[in-house]
Amino acid sequence: MGRKRHSPEEITGKLREPEVLIARGQTTPQAARATGLRSRPISGGAGSTAA
Repeated sequence: MGRKRHSPEEITGKLREPEVLIARGQTTPQAARATGLRSRPISGGAGSTAA
């Protein structure tokens, strides 16, 4: 049995939820935890090519 593929509408909705919570005053980590998403930095890590 394969993994479920999410529709674009489901993805958009899931990403919009934390934006609403942040606008209501929650911090990013709190909003991520409340929606079940992971709060990760945008900058690169070990594989970053920035000099």
